[in-house]
Amino acid sequence: MRKGFINPVLLEIRDLVKHYRDIVAVDGISFSIAKGLCFGLLGPNGAGKTTTVEMLEGVNPPTRGEILYRGSPIGPQFKEDAGIMFQHTALQDHITGYEALSMFQQLYRRSTSIGKLIEQYSLQEILDRDTRKLSGGQRQRLLLAIAMINDPSILFLDEPTTGLDPQSRRNFWRLVKSIKGMGKTVVLTTHYMEEAYLLCDEIAIMDHGRIIAQGTPDQLLAKHFNDAVLVLPEDDFHADIEALPNAIFNEDGKIEILSRDVNATIIRLLELGTSLSQLQIRPRTLEDLFLELTGKELRS
Repeated sequence: MRKGFINPVLLEIRDLVKHYRDIVAVDGISFSIAKGLCFGLLGPNGAGKTTTVEMLEGVNPPTRGEILYRGSPIGPQFKEDAGIMFQHTALQDHITGYEALSMFQQLYRRSTSIGKLIEQYSLQEILDRDTRKLSGGQRQRLLLAIAMINDPSILFLDEPTTGLDPQSRRNFWRLVKSIKGMGKTVVLTTHYMEEAYLLCDEIAIMDHGRIIAQGTPDQLLAKHFNDAVLVLPEDDFHADIEALPNAIFNEDGKIEILSRDVNATIIRLLELGTSLSQLQIRPRTLEDLFLELTGKELRS
C-alpha cells in the first residue's frame, strides 16, 4: 500500500454466520479486503477459516450475513473476476499440463493467453507431461496458472504451499509477490507464519468461528509484545532455571528467556556462569502471537 493512500475496498464481509446443524462454524464476523493487497486468514484447525473462505469464494452459501463485491452482492460477475486455488484440487486423469490449461481456459469468457502463463509460471517442462507425474512444486505452479487463467481481479489461495519443500515454497512466494505486483487482490490461508508475514499486508486471526485479532503483521506484533526472546542450549545453562525470571524449557532441548532488557539479561546470564557461545536473540514472530492467542494444545 502506498504511503498516504487508502486502497478502495474490493470485498466487504458483514456479520457472516455459518451453521452446520448444531455447530456454529463461523460466528458473526465482519471485515473488509482492500483492492491490490494480500489479506491473510489464519487460525488453528477448526477455527472456521476454510468455511469463511468457501463463503467468500461463493461455493458455500452463508447461513446469515452479507458478502459484497465492489459494493454489490456477489453474483455472476464475481465468478468471472475470481480465481481460486483450492487446498485440494483434482485434475483430470491422463491429460498433459498443456491440456489442463486449455480445458480451464474454455470455461471463461475472458482469459489470459496460455503462452503468457507458461512463461510466468515456468511451465515449459511440464506441458507434455501427464499431470499425475508432476512434482509437488510443478503441480502447484500449474494450479496457480489455472487459477490465474481468467485474469482475475481477486485470487483465493487456500494453504497453497502445504507439503512443498523449502525451495519450492520460496519460489511460490516469489510468484505470489509478482501477482500482487500486477495489482491483484490476494486472499491467503496458511499455517506457515513466515509465509503470512512475508506475503500479507493485513491478517485476521480466527478461533472458534470469530476474529480475535486483525491488523498488519507488524501492528499486531507491536500491540501484543514489547520483549525479545533469548535462546540457548539447555546444556549451556548450569544454574537453577528459577534464578532467571521468564525462562522456560522448550521441546527442542533449549531454554527460551523472554526479556524486555536484553543487556540486563545477558549480564545476569554471565553472572550465573552461562556460556553465550550459542546464544541466539530473536524478535517476536507471528508464530509467537498465534500460539499466545490460540493456545498450544493440539487440535485435530
